[in-house]
Amino acid sequence: MADIKATRSELLKLKRQVKLAQSGYKLIKRKRDGLILEFFDVLKVARDLRTRLAQKYSEASARLRETIALEGQAEIKSIAMALRNRPSIELEIRNIMGVRIPKIKHGAIKKTLAERGYGMLSTTIRMERMAGLYEDLLEDIIKAAEIETKLRKILLEIEKTKRRVNALEFAVIPKLRQQAAFISFRLEEMEREGIFLMKRMKR
Repeated sequence: MADIKATRSELLKLKRQVKLAQSGYKLIKRKRDGLILEFFDVLKVARDLRTRLAQKYSEASARLRETIALEGQAEIKSIAMALRNRPSIELEIRNIMGVRIPKIKHGAIKKTLAERGYGMLSTTIRMERMAGLYEDLLEDIIKAAEIETKLRKILLEIEKTKRRVNALEFAVIPKLRQQAAFISFRLEEMEREGIFLMKRMKR
């Protein structure tokens, strides 16, 4: 407080700063609340996706074990090597309430027998079903990667925003108000002293 200039211009400046800090506090608090709502929406999607992913992985793994047992591992590897046109993946960045969220764009994952690149005679219905299950699983893995990243980014931004809200609410605004109150008190004191001196001079 000793460094504060007890002047009317300083008091006006502090009052403007209090208003600005309060305005910023409201905006950041609104952003935090919006991010929390977004987080819970994304969390619900993530939970459903994780459950679906676990089921699909279990189903695809069971089909793979069955196919290895009946067709042989060498046959599966041979067909896998014949695959062409592997799906491409691109990252696109979107901005959600100031949070940079990656959007994963990918090429076609599900393919027809002709698109896979091996002949009809070199595969069986069992292998085709297994390949279909893994293509379906891969689509959900890409979705899960995007959702999980979005979830982490939003959570980090919520923590950062909460720290800013708390700093404004419990440190910045109270300090500015305290300084403004101190200047008001000093100005009133100086005014009283001035009146007292004028009365003494009149006497």
